[in-house]
Amino acid sequence: MRLLRMVFEGLPQFYNVLDIDFVAKQRVDEDDKQRLYPVFSKIYLNQIISFIGINASGKTTILKVISFAIKMLNNESINNSQSKEILSELKPSQQVILTSYFCDSDFVYKLETFIGKEVNSLDGSEKFVILDESLWSKELKKIKTKKSVFDFKESDLKERRNQNEQYLMNDVSIMVAENKRNNGGFFIRDMSKWTDHNMLNVLGQFPKELLSFLDPSIEYIHCNVKEKKVDIQLKFYGKDEILINSPRVLENYLSSGTIKGLSVFMSAVFAFIEGGYLIVDEIENHFNREIVATLIRFFMTPKVNKNGATLLLSTHYSELLDEFDRNDGIYIVRNRNGITAENLSDLLKRNDMKKSEVYDSGYLEGTVPGYEAYLALKKVLTDVQ
Repeated sequence: MRLLRMVFEGLPQFYNVLDIDFVAKQRVDEDDKQRLYPVFSKIYLNQIISFIGINASGKTTILKVISFAIKMLNNESINNSQSKEILSELKPSQQVILTSYFCDSDFVYKLETFIGKEVNSLDGSEKFVILDESLWSKELKKIKTKKSVFDFKESDLKERRNQNEQYLMNDVSIMVAENKRNNGGFFIRDMSKWTDHNMLNVLGQFPKELLSFLDPSIEYIHCNVKEKKVDIQLKFYGKDEILINSPRVLENYLSSGTIKGLSVFMSAVFAFIEGGYLIVDEIENHFNREIVATLIRFFMTPKVNKNGATLLLSTHYSELLDEFDRNDGIYIVRNRNGITAENLSDLLKRNDMKKSEVYDSGYLEGTVPGYEAYLALKKVLTDVQ
């Protein structure tokens, strides 16, 4: 299955609705077709969705929201989700509405999910519950225009949550039945939890070509997992083999960039195979620009990304925007009395302008530290000396 769009209403940290569109919003010409994934008819998907903003703008929160939604669609209990913290500020009187649009080879679906918080009157414990949920579907062959993809006014209601169904837990989506019927679901590799802990999290044998790309001095790395024990064999050219019993010890021998590169690129390989979703927060951490650019180019190259995998990333690094020929895969994230994410194609109509210069210039507002904050910091640093 493929994600087409996700709309979140009522999230406490956000200023308004969060609307993430995976479908290419701008006009698609012949050159664009080489970098986009044709999902059906004349509908194409962006292979990279990037979120850029200054510190504390909300980029990480947005990635957590998307991860939460995908895992809910994959039958995960919302109370067991690692990203459930996005709902922590929700009051019992409030609710979050998640509208997910996705498709398979024959149908497009719309799933509307209402999420709330319940408080136990006896012990004060809190849990999140799905209050209501509805699933609509329509045949792909009936969709003639891009605008009609998300129009379900004349579509069939496929399933409605029934609170009398005892088999369905109140924090699990009705997608559990749909996924079982169609053997469906979304492959997702979420690396955001490793942002602050740079440790090898993919174990196995690594291609020599990847090792040479990241560190030409490495001859091989072999990881053998037996029960809860990990044996790692590391060898540099012209050196004796090193035996290691924990991935954490690798940081004594490999650079932080090599460790992150092994995890990220191998996760990308899994996403390429499955046509899934890879989430990487602060992608520039530990990497130089060329390594990040290489990863982005791989996702945009059909011969590499044969099954339409999607990379969702956040970055502070404005120069990365220049790797994108289009504006509709870029979201500008700002936090002014609440997080907002605006698609660059709605803010900047021209594709030919150098995106990093537009971003750094402050033309978009809220994309560079404020001048008053700069002057205040300068004064403090001057006065303490």
